[in-house]
Amino acid sequence: QVQLVESGGGLVQAGGSLRLSCAASGRTLSSYCTGWFRQAPGKEREFVAGIGWSGSSTYYADSVKGRFTISRDNAKNTVYLQMNSLKPEDTTKYFCAVKQFCSRIIVWRDYTYWGQGTQVTVSS
Repeated sequence: QVQLVESGGGLVQAGGSLRLSCAASGRTLSSYCTGWFRQAPGKEREFVAGIGWSGSSTYYADSVKGRFTISRDNAKNTVYLQMNSLKPEDTTKYFCAVKQFCSRIIVWRDYTYWGQGTQVTVSS
């Protein structure tokens, strides 16, 4: 069992930055692939970024490539999502999730454990 807690969301102006954190307890996060997803009300959950066990492999949705950076600190059992150049269309709730294998990293249904999410609001 893995418990995930996201933090770092908030209100920011367009062009600003936020850093989301996903802190794990119960198991070592380095044993899992981690993904960040976002979901607007009434819409499908959308892949944002993913990172492999060691952190050497990272994956991004085209919509955030070049603006967001995913990283992990296994010593702190935490995965981060640095979000720069934020746009109003980035406004929604962000979730982190983990699964054991890194195949199909963009498929949200494949993930085993989820956090409760953190809200990001970008004003224009």
